[in-house]
Amino acid sequence: MLGRIFNPPKFTGWHMLGVLGLFFGTIITVNMTLAVFAAKTWTGLVVQNSYVESQKFNAVTEAREQEAALGWKARLGYGEEMLKVDLHDAEGNPVHGAQVRAKVGRPAHENDDRQLEFTRDGNGAYDAATQLAPGLWQADITVAGPRGEQWRRSVRFHVKD
Repeated sequence: MLGRIFNPPKFTGWHMLGVLGLFFGTIITVNMTLAVFAAKTWTGLVVQNSYVESQKFNAVTEAREQEAALGWKARLGYGEEMLKVDLHDAEGNPVHGAQVRAKVGRPAHENDDRQLEFTRDGNGAYDAATQLAPGLWQADITVAGPRGEQWRRSVRFHVKD
């Protein structure tokens, strides 16, 4: 028994090959799994050409500041296959006579994207008929106000079962 303690089994080249195989096999398997998941999800594309978009930065920033100065607020709701937007100005009054559009889709992929044109419902409310499956959604709302104002807002919302 004491001989075995003082003379452990030899660590051979085959043992080292096994250790290296397990080590690199684990790394390669994890990387391949992550690559497959990445390829099956959102592309990550936000703009087609980042240089061209960067040249528009000042104009886009100015437009966003003008939108913020309006002080408008939008509340979004979904029920009975109707998407509803309640649009109010800075004083809390309904915004009448606006043209409201939205691109509605999932935040993680483009498969369920759709363009919606809203009709006026009264009291600053606008609605559009659409069928949304349960889960997380995003609405990119674009409003052309009655006096030519332009206003945009992105709203994420959850549709329950």
